Amino acid sequence: MKRILVIFITIFPFLLSQAQSYHTLCEDTCQHVHGIDISHYQGNVFWETVGNNSKMYYVYLKATEGGDLIDAKYEQNIQLAHRYGLKVGSYHFYRAKTPQETQLRNFMAQCRPGEQDLLPMIDVETKSGLSNEAFRDSLTKFLLLVEEKYKQKPLIYTGANFYDHILSGGMLDDYKIMIAQYTEKEPVLVDGRDITMWQYTGKGRLNGVNGYIDKSRFMGKHKLREIRFRHH
Repeated sequence: MKRILVIFITIFPFLLSQAQSYHTLCEDTCQHVHGIDISHYQGNVFWETVGNNSKMYYVYLKATEGGDLIDAKYEQNIQLAHRYGLKVGSYHFYRAKTPQETQLRNFMAQCRPGEQDLLPMIDVETKSGLSNEAFRDSLTKFLLLVEEKYKQKPLIYTGANFYDHILSGGMLDDYKIMIAQYTEKEPVLVDGRDITMWQYTGKGRLNGVNGYIDKSRFMGKHKLREIRFRHH
């Protein structure tokens, strides 16, 4: 009995690490299309190493935020990510109190159509103090402007709780969405709508990137081709 106990104590940390790695390194075990998102927070990325990872098919790069912020690593990241073979998309962090036209100009100056493989993505995480109604109206106006300029609907990124409490009820039914939910179970939204992509961890690890990284994958039968940028 003591021998069995000693063996269990010896292997338990290994079993625990395996369970944890399944959650944060799901791309090694799950049969889905996986990708990452990157901003200046990751510092200098070794893109050649990332490009050699056969499990990583796409990357979303932070381009802009609000009316005037430009991610300091965007230009470097998009050039190198392309060079080493990744499918690349760009995202904008939405600030609801900043005029929509100002934000659009900021985003378009960085997210140039000729450099995009994937749909532009709008990161929606805060109401900026607005009421639900005012926020939804603000966001709707911005999304329509983005669609008009890029000739296609953007991908929407948001958290499961933010969606359930603020965005549910049909306003985004015509948009593909990426939902952030850092649990082992796949997200299910309150209105039951289809989810294209799931960001399943904010504490992933990847060779070539220092520190934690956000990782995502496609849900169900959704494929990478669904979010490809259409060049007109």
